[in-house]
Amino acid sequence: MNVITTFQEKKKEKQIKYERSVLREISTNRLKERVQLYFGSSRLTSGLFIYSGIEEACYDVAIEAYLLGANFSRFGYFGEELSSVKNRCNQEQKHLIDTLFHFLLYWGSEEEMHDESLAYLCEEYVNSWWMEGFQKGERRYKLRLH
Repeated sequence: MNVITTFQEKKKEKQIKYERSVLREISTNRLKERVQLYFGSSRLTSGLFIYSGIEEACYDVAIEAYLLGANFSRFGYFGEELSSVKNRCNQEQKHLIDTLFHFLLYWGSEEEMHDESLAYLCEEYVNSWWMEGFQKGERRYKLRLH
């Protein structure tokens, strides 16, 4: 008896396998350092990180942005410019930025609601992880590890 599989199942299996291989390159120390770099030195968010859930939410967003950059790196490998690749995933990236921003606003103080610097911090944080994932993914394509 043969097992029937669909193309969607195969595509999903391939995507999960690729994401697992890409995620091996991220260390938890780098995640912690990047959170401290972007949010630890800010006077707005320094008091927020007494809650462990906030730091974990930052990790989740970082991993999603990293995977998003790695998944879109194939367009860069095949010759597309970085700006047009960013335009391709602009909606997904904006969703990650908004998610992190609103999560920090929810747990933050009244002072943060009137300050736009938190939005810029979230944007830079997501962009840095997206760019790192894009570069690592492009390198994996060049080494034919995809």
